Amino acid sequence: MERHYLDLSLPVGQSRRMRIIERPGLWMKPEALAGLVGKLRQIASRTLADKDLEYGIFSGDKSRLESTFITLVTDSKSGAPIAFNALPVIPLELDGRPVELLHLGLVMVDPDQRSKGLSWVLYGLTCFLLFIRNQGRPIWISNVTQVPAVVGMVTETFSEVYPDPAGGGPRKFRHLVLARQILRAHRYVFGVGPEAEFDEQQFIIRNAYTGGSDNLKKSFEVAQKHRKDVFNTFCQRHLDYNRGDDVIQIGKLDLPAARRYLTDMVPKGALGLVAVASIMALIQRAILPVIQWLDATREFGRLRPRSRA
Repeated sequence: MERHYLDLSLPVGQSRRMRIIERPGLWMKPEALAGLVGKLRQIASRTLADKDLEYGIFSGDKSRLESTFITLVTDSKSGAPIAFNALPVIPLELDGRPVELLHLGLVMVDPDQRSKGLSWVLYGLTCFLLFIRNQGRPIWISNVTQVPAVVGMVTETFSEVYPDPAGGGPRKFRHLVLARQILRAHRYVFGVGPEAEFDEQQFIIRNAYTGGSDNLKKSFEVAQKHRKDVFNTFCQRHLDYNRGDDVIQIGKLDLPAARRYLTDMVPKGALGLVAVASIMALIQRAILPVIQWLDATREFGRLRPRSRA
C-alpha cells in the first residue's frame, strides 16, 4: 500500500499559517522542494545576518530532506516565511531492535517575529502529532544546544531526560547507548565535526562548531536564558562558550510528556487547533488508507480495481 506522508496546513492565529511536511525529499516535486528550501534559507539569512549554514537541510544533500520533518510558519496574508523547525529522524538500535529517534533540530525565527507566541508550534506541535500518529507509543528524542532556555524547555517537557540540571536524574545505560550511536555515525545531523570530543559522563560535546554549524556559535551573554536560573548556571558552569561546547540531551516523548506539552506550552485558546490537527493527522495516516483499501472500484497505488465480467 502506498504510504501517505504528513502534509498538514492550519492557521495558528495572528495572521499566521503553519505547515507540517513529512520527509519532503521523498515525495515533493523538485520545483516545490526548491521553493520550500528557498523559504527556509530566507528565514536563515535574516536570522544569521546573511551568514551561511552548511549542514542538514542547507548542505545541498537531498537525502537530508528525505529524513526530516519541516514545520514552516508563514504570514497568511503575504505568504512570507516567518519561522521554521527541522526535525531529523535518526535510525538507531536499542535492545537489539531498530528504533527511530527524533532529533529536536534547527529552529529559526525571523528577528522581527520573536517573542510572539510561536514556541508551542515550533518546539512541540510536530512532536505531539507524531506521538498521536504513533498510537501513543513512546518516541526517543535528542537535543544538542548551548542555549540555556532550550536546555530547560527540553528538561521540563520531555521524560527521562539526561542531563537534567534541575532534578539531577541519573544517566541510564540507554541514554549512553543512544548518545554513543548518534556521536559515532550521525554528527552531520547537527553540524558537529569529527574532531569534537564527547564527554560521556556529563554529555558535553567539546569544540562542537566545526562541522557546518559554525555560524550558530554564541557567547553565554547572547544565548537566551531560562526563567529558572538552575539551567543558566548549568550551562555557564559546564560549557566553554569560547571553545564552542554543546550539551546533548536524550529523553523520551511519552504520555506524561504529551500531557505536559498540552498543559504547560499550548495556550488555552489553541487547544482546539491542536485537537483538529491531531484528528487530521490520524485521518491522513490511518483512516483514509482504510477507506481507499476497501474501495475495490478505484486504482490505489499498486492495487488495481477488480475487473467485472
